[in-house]
Amino acid sequence: MQTAYQILAASSLEKLSEEKADLWNSGKVAGRSTAQVPYAGKKLESRQIVHWKVRSWDKAGKPGAWSQAAYWETGLLDKKDWQAQWIGLDPDTLGKGKTYQLPPAPYLRREIRLRPGFRKARLYVTALGLYEFSINGQKAGTEFLTPGWTDYDKRVYYQTYDVTSQLKSGANVLASQLSYGWYAGYLGYALLVGNPVVRAFYGKVPLLKAQLEVEYPDGKTETFATDNSWKASFGALLESDMLNGETYDARLEWADWQKPGFDDKSWQKAGVYPDRAGRLVQTYPGPPVKITGTLPVKHQTQRPDGTYIFDMGQNFAGIIRLRVKGRAGDTIRLRYGEKLFPDGRLMTENLRMARATDTYILKGAREGEVWEPKFTYHGFQYVEISGLRDKPDATTLVGLVIGSDTPQVGTFETDNAMVNQLYRNIDWTQRSNYVDIPTDCPQRDERVGWTGDAQVYVKSATFNRDVASFFTKWVVDLNDAQYENGAYPLYAPRPNLRKTDTFSPGWMEAGIICPYQMYQTYGDTRLIEKGWVPMVHFMDFLEKRSQGTYLFPEGTFRDLSPKGGFGDWLSFGKKTPPDLLASFYFAYCADLMAEMAGALGKQDDQKRFGEMGQKIRKAVLDHYTDTKGRFKTDTVPYGNGAGYVDGQLGFSGHTQTAYANAIYMGILPAKSIGQAGDYLAELIRQNDGRLATGFLGAKPLLPALSASGHSALAYELFLSKEFPSWGFEVENGSTTIWERWDSYTKEDGFKYNAAMNSFNHYAFGAVCEWMFENAAGIQPAEPGFARFIIRPEIDPKSGTDRINQLQASYHSPNGPIVSSWKKEPDGLLMNVTIPVNTTAQVYVPAASVNQVVVDGRKLTALPEIKSSETRDGYVVLSVGSGSYEIRSSR
Repeated sequence: MQTAYQILAASSLEKLSEEKADLWNSGKVAGRSTAQVPYAGKKLESRQIVHWKVRSWDKAGKPGAWSQAAYWETGLLDKKDWQAQWIGLDPDTLGKGKTYQLPPAPYLRREIRLRPGFRKARLYVTALGLYEFSINGQKAGTEFLTPGWTDYDKRVYYQTYDVTSQLKSGANVLASQLSYGWYAGYLGYALLVGNPVVRAFYGKVPLLKAQLEVEYPDGKTETFATDNSWKASFGALLESDMLNGETYDARLEWADWQKPGFDDKSWQKAGVYPDRAGRLVQTYPGPPVKITGTLPVKHQTQRPDGTYIFDMGQNFAGIIRLRVKGRAGDTIRLRYGEKLFPDGRLMTENLRMARATDTYILKGAREGEVWEPKFTYHGFQYVEISGLRDKPDATTLVGLVIGSDTPQVGTFETDNAMVNQLYRNIDWTQRSNYVDIPTDCPQRDERVGWTGDAQVYVKSATFNRDVASFFTKWVVDLNDAQYENGAYPLYAPRPNLRKTDTFSPGWMEAGIICPYQMYQTYGDTRLIEKGWVPMVHFMDFLEKRSQGTYLFPEGTFRDLSPKGGFGDWLSFGKKTPPDLLASFYFAYCADLMAEMAGALGKQDDQKRFGEMGQKIRKAVLDHYTDTKGRFKTDTVPYGNGAGYVDGQLGFSGHTQTAYANAIYMGILPAKSIGQAGDYLAELIRQNDGRLATGFLGAKPLLPALSASGHSALAYELFLSKEFPSWGFEVENGSTTIWERWDSYTKEDGFKYNAAMNSFNHYAFGAVCEWMFENAAGIQPAEPGFARFIIRPEIDPKSGTDRINQLQASYHSPNGPIVSSWKKEPDGLLMNVTIPVNTTAQVYVPAASVNQVVVDGRKLTALPEIKSSETRDGYVVLSVGSGSYEIRSSR
């Protein structure tokens, strides 16, 4: 246990001592905090380098050694620090085709001279659109799709690069390519639905703002900023769009344009464009989008028409690297798809209006040519290539995996091959869709940050990857997109892709649920503090919508399109009333707000939202339950269901989704949970032992069964391979999570709405939450996992198609937590790891303490294990940090 800590911060390494620290000396601070400690020293200035180190005191009050020194550097903290102007080249009249307008991408350059002896150089750069910046032909940084997607009218982010090593005395060339990206390119399904605007939602001309600052030993600084001294032109990148792909004609390359001495007389002066009043320019707060891995081709097949199909063996988001040799003018076309038809053709119907095609025109280099796109990405497993002169080999194509660089924090492995593949599918789907924002899918004409998908999956996301900064970034997008009335939107950022896209119950609550989850997982109170005003505004909106009744009766949200919102999207059977689900979410959000208010010390808000939650629960149960505790609904306000999602199926309150959410969200009093669980279990049995839930019901389904005494049934659903189920997807060859339970079958192919069909869509991957919290049993007991529970639910059956052993780990803010269990002939073997500075309650399945042995010793011989009570079929051990081998006998 840590009992105290001390942090020093100084302007130089020489001053980094207790006596000399000139920026901050925290002194000895009692407490266990090892993360989320805000800097509390002197006010910092732009461009300031801060050196720091830390030490801690152990449980005996003994101080440890000082850590090695680390440092951070501040960026440009004030908009006045920017000398750079927005520059660009207007291409808007170019590239007009019958379907798409895809202008060429601008090239920008400036040659500068540096005096000898400079000691430091920083590049600050951003764009309205996308940029790639280079110095003397070497790319600055390793990021991709910079500077990211924001509401560009409100804010744009910039990146900072240390480019000292890329510069030299004398002549240097600053160069950049621009693309249209989210700012000026095609977005979402606007073209598909005939929206009046289909591209250039924020502006038509991609623009660059860049500032190179070079510091010399005498303290003087030279600044080179984008202005009208820069030259601009078009070149080999003829088309460049996020959804539609790139066309690159290598014959049009400007040789050595990124190097000194290039003749740019034929280039024109870059245009200078005014800034938008009030637009913030801020440092990028999230993990950068990068190439996070490579995939070799697994199989290649020649088609009768001379094309080749390359199978990457994995559905993913990314691009390809092409190696090819041929004559000048040879044209290579690459089309992308997630699946093949039974006859081997590429299936692209589900791409809809996304062209998803890259074209490379060779210059005819004798040694061959290597090319990869810069400003697009695709979702695919298969690549169709046409135009090759020679038969391709293993080096022709490599897949480059692209996504936000969120470090892996979770592992999950069992002796069941289907379950292991399912977990890989979940993680790959998350990697594919966490690309600057949490997209719904990476392949078709959509790729927007749907709030419903994000909120149901967010807890699962935290078990797989470190998403703290990813959601720090996206929550800002979410708050920027909030409507004036307080509702959070269907997706964020919020371009107007369709007139009827406003908000929906089950979607808009992401504005509460996602920040809450970041607080729970990482102990981050600053995120919820910064978003408190928007969150309260949203709760005010809900309260006003309820007209003082603290309830949303049937038909409340009929003004939305679709009526009632999206509801339990892609469920089966009678629909759960969207207004019932809206009422559940109203109560749930009130509870989360009360908890967060307590964490922030906002006592009045804590009281308000605590009382609000109680009022909502009473109103909901009075209105929506009968005398037997069954959920009911008045179907009259829904009429024949016209205008509602699947409304023709009719509505019922007595559904799997209703009971699963009611149990999961704490709508019911404790005494009623067992009965609700029995209703839920009976509904599953009546459905031939199968689930019927959609996006809003699948996530809470298994946790609700486990919480209500039906863990065995949860395992039956989890391990099922019958349609619909997670195992069904695996059995049908999935390598990622599907949007629809019936996206594909070996018997019927894609007949179920091929166009509305994503094979890389994480919403149903929210079962991952149950896998970690229930099957492995890793559950936080307080924010940041400073205290936690390990309570594994053991598969009650054995056999080759069951789970007989499981090991999961989660790297919490304090260190790795491990929970593993293995069935043995005479009982159960558990191995658990508790990180330093944490405590845990470990629930061991056993009838009495006499059946439990820890590290080969009986509990009576282990005074350091403070408690050994028996509860609900478990012996509960209270333990501190360390690794423990625990055996329980039958």
